[in-house]
Amino acid sequence: MKNLRTFLFFGLLITLAAAMGLVTRQAPPESTVPSVDNPGPLGLRALYLYMQEGGATVTAHQESLEALPPGTRTVVIPAPHARAVSPAEVEALERFVRSGGTLVVLTSREKNSGQPALDDFLQLEQGPWLPADESGLPQGEQDPGGTTVGFWLPVGAARDLKHFRVSREHGVSVGLAEAVPLAGQGNSVVLWRLGMGQGEVYVAAGTDLAENRRIELLDNLRFWDALAARGPLVFDEFHHTAVPPPPLSRGLWVFALQCLAVGGLYAFARGTRFGAPRPQLPERHRSSLEYVQSMGWLARRAKVERELLPELARHLRQLMQDRLGVPLLLSEPEAARMLELRCGIPAAHYLEAHAELARALDAPAISPKDYARVSARYARLEAVITGRASADTP
Repeated sequence: MKNLRTFLFFGLLITLAAAMGLVTRQAPPESTVPSVDNPGPLGLRALYLYMQEGGATVTAHQESLEALPPGTRTVVIPAPHARAVSPAEVEALERFVRSGGTLVVLTSREKNSGQPALDDFLQLEQGPWLPADESGLPQGEQDPGGTTVGFWLPVGAARDLKHFRVSREHGVSVGLAEAVPLAGQGNSVVLWRLGMGQGEVYVAAGTDLAENRRIELLDNLRFWDALAARGPLVFDEFHHTAVPPPPLSRGLWVFALQCLAVGGLYAFARGTRFGAPRPQLPERHRSSLEYVQSMGWLARRAKVERELLPELARHLRQLMQDRLGVPLLLSEPEAARMLELRCGIPAAHYLEAHAELARALDAPAISPKDYARVSARYARLEAVITGRASADTP
């Protein structure tokens, strides 16, 4: 009954905790995906809506980059992470750029971007860290974790721009000989330009230029205004969604059904058959008296071993030494006198018990009656020595 109350108590506590967890709705963690649908600090929602409200033709592309919308002038790939850009898509992007299009690659600052085809196409590598610089920020404006980079060569979409505000992290390195660094600080480059045929490719370190948290700082927004002025602009959203798992094949379903059928057949073959109920057999337990009688019968059948009698004497002498300090090396008469002095047992009693034990040992056979008589005398001596009986007790 106590266990049942404990179980009900803890069950009630768990139910209350679950109910409170369902009622209390906590805000989900902010997304780190640089998507045009992400309104968080690291998302691109503000830039996307700004371009739409400004009249620019901007699209969130949800399909492979091999098939771009007709008339597209600029393609933005913001740090794809959920799926890799395929070699076929890279070839399609190269044709798009050479025919006069603009490609903007916002690289990931992770050491392993997971984009081997895109990295090989532009020979991308991680650059050195950017130093801290707070210049150019308006009075009272704060940007913890950010830094200001200047332009070395303001050309193309970066014409007339002076400063970008980006994260104080790694820059990016483009290994192609025709790539030109446009903006950075020290030996760390933030923005590269690569002429390719009739078009151009811009490679930026990270997605800082387009993120909601820094889109209004310095010349970040002017860079996107220049790109939007060229014509329809497409944001790649296809590579922000993971590849859907393949559908279960028919063979897998057939295998599962076969396993269920075999399991059911095994359970039917090996299962216990329940027949008609049988009357319960009464269970009869032995009484305590029967156990005592059995032990007595066993004792009667057992022969008294001769070694038991010397053990009685050795045990008593050991007890006399432990309780009364009578040394084991003393002879029996001396031990009897010390026993009389220490606890009042007449020496004759001890010597009579010892003599009776000696006579029993000299007999050709020891009967249970003789052994019981000697044991009783030694038990009385032991009771007096241990204080459970007085020396006057017969």
